Amino acid sequence: MPQLNPGSWFAMLVLAWLVFLIIIPTKILNHISPNEPTPVSAEKHKAESWDWPW
Repeated sequence: MPQLNPGSWFAMLVLAWLVFLIIIPTKILNHISPNEPTPVSAEKHKAESWDWPW
């Protein structure tokens, strides 16, 4: 039964995992976003109290 021989498919499995874990993430992380987020100011906004009409 050739499917029980790990020599033929184990190398392909390891190679595929190396591609998924090493090559693809570095290519994705090298992209630069054209719209970098701007930092939000730290000042607090004062909430006004609301008087109920009744």
